[in-house]
Amino acid sequence: MTLYDSLTEELEEVLVEEKETDTGDPAYLIVYNDDHNTFDWVIKSFVEVLEHSSEQAEQLSMMIHFKGKATVKTAPKSILKPRKDALTERGLSAVIEGGDN
Repeated sequence: MTLYDSLTEELEEVLVEEKETDTGDPAYLIVYNDDHNTFDWVIKSFVEVLEHSSEQAEQLSMMIHFKGKATVKTAPKSILKPRKDALTERGLSAVIEGGDN
C-alpha cells in the first residue's frame, strides 16, 4: 500500500464518519428581529458563533431587520442546537425549526 492509498483510505473513513453523524432531516436556525440588539452586535454574533463572513452576517442582519426573521444556518439539529444556545445567550431571539427524524 502506498502513502497515497493510505491517505485516501483515511480520508474516506473520515467522510463516512461525518456522514453517519449528519443523518436526519435538515433543520433551520432562524433568528427574529428585535428592538434591543444593534446591527453591530448581531453581525459580530453571526461571525463568531455561526462562522459567517462579515458580508454574509451583514446581509442576514439586514434581512432580519426588514423581513422580521431569516434562516441563518441549515444543518442537522444536533449541530444547530449549541449555536442556537450561544445566540440566545447573547440576547438574540433564535429558534430551530424542522430536523425531525
